Amino acid sequence: MTNKEVILKFYEEVFNNHDLTNLDSYMRDDYMQHNPTAEDGKEGFKRFCGFFFTLDPHMDIIKIFENDNNEVAVFFKCTCRANGTINKVCDIYRLQDGKLAEHWDVVEHDVAEFSEVNGRSLF
Repeated sequence: MTNKEVILKFYEEVFNNHDLTNLDSYMRDDYMQHNPTAEDGKEGFKRFCGFFFTLDPHMDIIKIFENDNNEVAVFFKCTCRANGTINKVCDIYRLQDGKLAEHWDVVEHDVAEFSEVNGRSLF
């Protein structure tokens, strides 16, 4: 399985299905986090999801890129169905031995009021 395929499967199973039961198959124990609202490691990720899943998020992937350095970038629309918030997000992952090893993100919060910008879709 390519790194891109790992990420696609991870997003569908973990984020869209809100299912952490197979997290060991996707993430290293020493997972490094560069998001200031989430802690390092699998346990930190689980604590983050404890809150995040209360928002009933759904990710619609718009673009995904993979490079030769075991890095994958994912650009997506994150709809939090519990409160109607829509976020524009880019996640970057470094994978090691087919598992998530490190994560960075950029989030544009609450873009629901914008359907388009300069005559083009926001996504």
